[in-house]
Amino acid sequence: MSSDTQHEWYCVHTKSKSEHLAAASLRLLGIECYCPRIKFQRVTPRGKVWFTEALFPSYVFARFNYTESLRAVKYANHVVRILSFGDAPVPLSNDIIEGLKSEMRGEEVRVVNHGVKVGDTVEVAEGPMRGLKGIIESVASGEDRVKVLLEFLGRYSLINVSKVSLINERSPRDVMGSK
Repeated sequence: MSSDTQHEWYCVHTKSKSEHLAAASLRLLGIECYCPRIKFQRVTPRGKVWFTEALFPSYVFARFNYTESLRAVKYANHVVRILSFGDAPVPLSNDIIEGLKSEMRGEEVRVVNHGVKVGDTVEVAEGPMRGLKGIIESVASGEDRVKVLLEFLGRYSLINVSKVSLINERSPRDVMGSK
């Protein structure tokens, strides 16, 4: 079967922060889509907040017959373009999509707990030390507290802090590979 008559996966560039909307538009057109997203909790100055973001910002994957569905995909809501080199579209291997699905544990939205670990740079989000940055020195096993090395007034001090009052500078994407 030639590539003209078979359905292949393509990477579709979407408008910023509109990946799930582009995927929904394409699905309404009968196009199979895969839009992997991650959901994670982060401490902000207003408290704990859940965020959901695309694993690949501004991109989704769509499986379609290029010659039959090019126009529909290209002009779907929230779609910018289909990735190509020159004028040639770049089909993706099924193995790539299957690998992504495996990494996402078969879910389109994967909850990621990125917590803290020794050596992470963190910012205190609550209490009298709010706004200070430090490095995690130790994590008490089974407890909700950590020791953070902070520089304050030209001195380094170890303080005990609740894990939930810290903003981790490590991205949730950094821990995607950990099972």
